[in-house]
Amino acid sequence: MNDASAALPSHPEAARDAAYALEGHGLVKIFGAFRAVDGIDIAVPTGSIYGILGPNGAGKTTLLRTLLGIVDPDEGHRRLLGEDQPLRMARMVGYLPEERGLYPSMKAFEAIAFMGALRGLPLKIGRVRAREMLEAHGMGASAEKPIRQLSKGMAQTVQLFGTIIHEPRLIVLDEPFSGLDAINQEKLEALIREQARRGVTVLFSTHVIAHAERLCERIAIVAGGRIRFEGTVSAARDRLRPQVSLRTRASDGAWRRALPADTLAQDGTWHFALPEEGIEPLLRELIEGQAGIESLSIERPGLHDAFVAIAGAAAAQGMRSEAAGEDEA
Repeated sequence: MNDASAALPSHPEAARDAAYALEGHGLVKIFGAFRAVDGIDIAVPTGSIYGILGPNGAGKTTLLRTLLGIVDPDEGHRRLLGEDQPLRMARMVGYLPEERGLYPSMKAFEAIAFMGALRGLPLKIGRVRAREMLEAHGMGASAEKPIRQLSKGMAQTVQLFGTIIHEPRLIVLDEPFSGLDAINQEKLEALIREQARRGVTVLFSTHVIAHAERLCERIAIVAGGRIRFEGTVSAARDRLRPQVSLRTRASDGAWRRALPADTLAQDGTWHFALPEEGIEPLLRELIEGQAGIESLSIERPGLHDAFVAIAGAAAAQGMRSEAAGEDEA
């Protein structure tokens, strides 16, 4: 941590103006001979939606728990909402762990209110808020139902409501989309955006790249307990050059010398990375050489392609396998 950061006051009032909701510097967490977190630096801007991407075993959950003060690092230090001792800010945090847990006999609205009470919200206020939340999200008829009678998606929504009912300033979600069908995933994404519009910082871990690509302003790609990339989604995608697909009426001619050396031909279409100098010089050669352009498209690489380039094919395959396993379940 630099001197300016170290000089920040650590009491709750100062935390309201902190540039970062969460900071970790040189974090290391070791279990036996295994370094689950291996020298991580991270800073989550206040008010942002921030995603941590990586396959299972990458260190995502351990990193979250270390940042929140649930476990202490073996090396390094962290700061939560401006406080050097994270647990002091626990009531300002909503944390949904990967391992879900609700009392099956408890009514839905009572479960939400109970979770709020654990963060200091009076039960009377929590019960009112819980009913309002359920009603606003089309689940009013389920308020009195015990958890055991709810679908998996509805039960997970109840637990999420319990995570935010006390109106935290920071929400941390560990694999929140795990086990949800497409409809409930969309509902969860909408809820995350809603919280962000209120100025709440949202940090979530996931192995489903599409969620991060749609939601996040910044991401950290984690593999082997280390951060391989940290920055905006756009910056990650810019690691790779856009891809060009070109179809021509002519199959040969002097114009072909203008195509990049690594051009691939497939089913009558030329595929290559956008040249450093842009597409205009190539277009000039194609036109003057009478190639007969039938179609030309330039596609920017997606976050998945960037993830493969940054974290490696093995990590990407691990992400795909986990997602496929959830779909089958």
